[in-house]
Amino acid sequence: MSKKKVLFVTQEMKPYTEETILSDLARKLPQYAQEEGFELRVLMPKFGTINERRHRLHEVVRLSGMNIIVDDEDYPLIIKVASLPGARMQVYFLDNEEFFKRKFIFQDENSTPFQDNAERLVFFCKGVMETVKKFGWPPDIVHLHGQMTSLIPLYMKKAYRNDPVFRDAKIIYSVYNNDIGHAFDEKFMSIAAINDLEESDLLAFKNNSNINLDRGAIEYADAVLSGNENLNELVSQYVEQKKIPFQTYGEDLDQEVKNIIEFYKHLLAE
Repeated sequence: MSKKKVLFVTQEMKPYTEETILSDLARKLPQYAQEEGFELRVLMPKFGTINERRHRLHEVVRLSGMNIIVDDEDYPLIIKVASLPGARMQVYFLDNEEFFKRKFIFQDENSTPFQDNAERLVFFCKGVMETVKKFGWPPDIVHLHGQMTSLIPLYMKKAYRNDPVFRDAKIIYSVYNNDIGHAFDEKFMSIAAINDLEESDLLAFKNNSNINLDRGAIEYADAVLSGNENLNELVSQYVEQKKIPFQTYGEDLDQEVKNIIEFYKHLLAE
């Protein structure tokens, strides 16, 4: 029997980004899943805060060279890879000089959000889709961590719905204590409407005049996990309305990664 494949997409991961619940879980879970017999591919943004020399990143020429269109502009996608310390696993980094060279992640030294965060998010999510297509590697589960991944469920269910690489995958979206989209305006709706999507396909991302990335991701996900102690009431209500599998996890990450693997198995058995 072939191994089940898990595509693991995260905006943070220890030791490449600062230590948070998200980055710690993103470090432990893929390795444990691999030890439990799953086949893993791990993708994340190559933020400028990541030291390429220290972590021994190098470009994957066979995967690089694509251009990703964002708001009618072409941006080169560079794929880099590194071996995860202490694990027999590689991490793939999606890079672009214009979006990810800066030495901050989502806001500048004055805590002001970058004006192009929406474009950066779209570039990353579309870049993930095109990279996995280039892998030619159809996942059974796509597990997404953090709002930087929030457009991927929509893209899988709509823009890439007929692509055999994504057609049969179960999508799990994990919610955390972050809010990249709080400074987004309605322009996000048009920027995110890639390929043959319409802005109406993104209505779940709107809450009155505000953008709610978690709500939009949950609309198109097959299951939701939460490491957010103060889960937004709107998001909580939306999970209940969707009637999809939902599970929370706490600070004992060693136990929680085991629980999440059981969650994977349950979802695959449905």
